[in-house]
Amino acid sequence: MGLGLLSNTLVLLGKELRTELRSRELLTTTVIFILLVMVLFSFTFDPSSSEARRFGAGLLWLAFLFAASLMLQPCFLREQTNDTLSALRLAVSDPFAILLAKLAANTLFLLATELLMLPVFAVLYNVPVFPVFGQLLLVFFLGSLGVSVAGTALSAISAQARMRELLLPLLLLPLLTPVLVASTQVTAGLLDVQPFVQWKGVGFLAVFDLVFLTALWLFGEYLLEE
Repeated sequence: MGLGLLSNTLVLLGKELRTELRSRELLTTTVIFILLVMVLFSFTFDPSSSEARRFGAGLLWLAFLFAASLMLQPCFLREQTNDTLSALRLAVSDPFAILLAKLAANTLFLLATELLMLPVFAVLYNVPVFPVFGQLLLVFFLGSLGVSVAGTALSAISAQARMRELLLPLLLLPLLTPVLVASTQVTAGLLDVQPFVQWKGVGFLAVFDLVFLTALWLFGEYLLEE
């Protein structure tokens, strides 16, 4: 069962990646959105002041969060065409593979967007990121995974709703507030004049990811049926 789940997940993940590489719709839209937000807010700060370090991390994660809502919206909508989701459920041995592939794809897309925007953020806000790049990568991964696991589950729910475009952001933003706060605090510590790692925040992100991954595994089949 474990090997079957892994095999099905990899095949479906390959499908998700190929679809995005052909259209480049999600990544392009998300990158442009984040870039616009960062450029607009950069005019409100003096890059040489401490304000850029204090508020930059919050603006960065706020942009990531709203961009993720744009990215997660069509997650299951494309499977509505020709009832593709039902066909996928019949094709795989474990329906959780569908959610796991979606989760992995969303995490990779969001993480790629964050890494593309990090140098732009460093230039606009005059914040050196290279010395703490490894720690930032860990925070970005844990934060992106938290956003993606909750967002994938809610996207599966909202895809069946009549007001799906409004429902996903309304459900997603309050649920991800703890992830946003923890990610911002840890990132702010890493961008400080004397960088430090808030391991308590890192631990919270890891626990959040584990709890929601477990919930997704337990209730994943029910979400796909709904």
